[in-house]
Amino acid sequence: MDFSVSKLDILDNSFEITSVGVFEGEGYFGISTDNALNQHLSNIFSSKEFEGKTKQLTLLHIDQKQTVKRILLVGLGKREAFTLEASRIASGKALQFIRNLGFQSYASKIFGDRRKISLSNLVESLVVGCELTNYQFSKYKTIDLESQKKINIVTILLESDDETDVVRSSISTAQIICNGVNLARDISNTPSSDATPSQIAEEAKRISRENGLNCIVLEVKDMEKLGMGGLLNVSRGSQQPPRFIIIEHKLGDDEKPIVFVGKGITFDSGGISIKPSEKMEDMKHDKSGAASVIGLMQTVAKLKLRLNIIGVTPLTENLPSGTAYKPGDVLKMSNGKTVEVISTDAEGRLILADALTYVSKYTPQAVIDIATLTGACVIALGSVATGLLGNDEDLKSRLKLAGDITGERVWELPLWDEYKDQIKSEIADMKNVGGRPGGTITAASFLSNFVDYPWAHLDIAGTAWTQEGTPERPYLPKGASGIGVRLFVELLRNWRTKQ
Repeated sequence: MDFSVSKLDILDNSFEITSVGVFEGEGYFGISTDNALNQHLSNIFSSKEFEGKTKQLTLLHIDQKQTVKRILLVGLGKREAFTLEASRIASGKALQFIRNLGFQSYASKIFGDRRKISLSNLVESLVVGCELTNYQFSKYKTIDLESQKKINIVTILLESDDETDVVRSSISTAQIICNGVNLARDISNTPSSDATPSQIAEEAKRISRENGLNCIVLEVKDMEKLGMGGLLNVSRGSQQPPRFIIIEHKLGDDEKPIVFVGKGITFDSGGISIKPSEKMEDMKHDKSGAASVIGLMQTVAKLKLRLNIIGVTPLTENLPSGTAYKPGDVLKMSNGKTVEVISTDAEGRLILADALTYVSKYTPQAVIDIATLTGACVIALGSVATGLLGNDEDLKSRLKLAGDITGERVWELPLWDEYKDQIKSEIADMKNVGGRPGGTITAASFLSNFVDYPWAHLDIAGTAWTQEGTPERPYLPKGASGIGVRLFVELLRNWRTKQ
C-alpha cells in the first residue's frame, strides 16, 4: 500500500472519500472546516446518530459543490482515554469500512490529540492500523486477484507544510515494521508442505542476503557435533531434515548482543503422543515464534538499528513414525543434562533448550525466546495476552512497557523454585512435562535449566493466530497475527533508555 501526504483541506474534491476522527462528545471538525459542514455534524450529534464512541462509524454524503463527496466519521472515544491502540483500531476500522465499499484509495486526517501524543507516534499508529488491516493471505486462492477488495493508496492530510518531513519519516518507519509483521504472518500462514525447515532456511538466507545480514544454517551433522539431543530427537519422526538458523545484525560496535530465539515446529502432530484431529490444521502455526524472529531480523536491518541483534530459530516437524522418539526415552541435551520424555507433544521446550544453550556462546546482554509453547497459557490468559516469565526484572519491565505501547500486551506469571519439583524425574535430571497444574510455568521452569544470562520467555500459544477469544481488532485478520515483531522493535528502539 502506498501513502502520500497532502496539505489539501478535507473538503477538497480531489478525494472520493475522506476519513476524519471525532472524539466522543465533541461535535465539530474544527475551525478550518466551513460552518455548513460543522453544522451538519452538530445536527448528527444532536440526533444521537453519531456520538464519536470508539469503533463507531458514520458516512456523510456531501451535497455541496466543489467538495469531497463523502466523509467517514470515525469515533475515537473520550479524548482523555485515547491511546495509540485506539488510533490503530480507528484507522483499521476506517480502512475496513472504505475497502468494503469498493474504494481503492481515500484520504485521512491524522487521528488523535497532538497535545498528548507526538505527531510521529500518531502517524505511525495510523499507518500500522491501515497496513495490518489491509493484509490478506491470498497465495493459494485461484480467484482473480484483481477482483479482491484492497486499498492501494492512502493520502494523509497535514495541518501545515511544516509537518511534511516528520510525517513522511514516520510513514516509512511504520511501513518497514508492518512489512516485518506481514512477513511473519506469511511464514506462519503457509502450510507445512510449503514451509519445511529447509524451505524456511532458504527464505532466511534470501532475506539476509537482501538486507545485509549474516545468516548461518546448521544441518544435521552440525547438530550432532553440538550434541543437540532435543532438536535431533524431535525431528526423528519426520522425513524432513531439521535446520538451525542463526541471523546476525551487527551495528552495535563491541556491545554484547541481544538475542531472540523463536520456536520453529513447522507442523506439530504431537508425535507419538498424537493430538486430537480437531483443529490440528492450526498446528502449521507452531512455527509462529520462528516466523516472528525472522520478521524481526528483516525489520531491524531495514531500520538500521545501532545494536548487535541475533535471531535464532530451531526448525523441525514433529510427526509420528517408526523412527519417532517415544514417551519414556531419555534424551541428552547439548548442555549435558538429561531429560525423560513423558510426552512427545511437549517438543517445543526440547528444541528451545538446545537453542538457549547454543546462544550462551555469545555472552548476550539478554535473551528472549518466543514460542507457541503451552495450551495451559491459553487456559490461563485466553487469547488476549501473552504469557511472560523470566529471571531478569529489568528485561521483564521493558517487555511490559513495550507491550502496553504496541497493544501486544504481556502478563507475568511466577517462576518460583517450587514449580521445579513438578519436573523432577526418577531416572533423569528432569522430565519434559510436570502435569496439568501450572503447565505454562513448569514449561518455563524446564527452560530455565538451560540459561545462564538475563532471560525472558514469551508463551504466545493464545496470541499467535486468531482463535476463540481473540479480541476483535481490525488489524488482526483471520490467521497468523505476526505477534512479537512490533513488541520487539519497540523494545529495541528504546533499548538504551533507562527504565
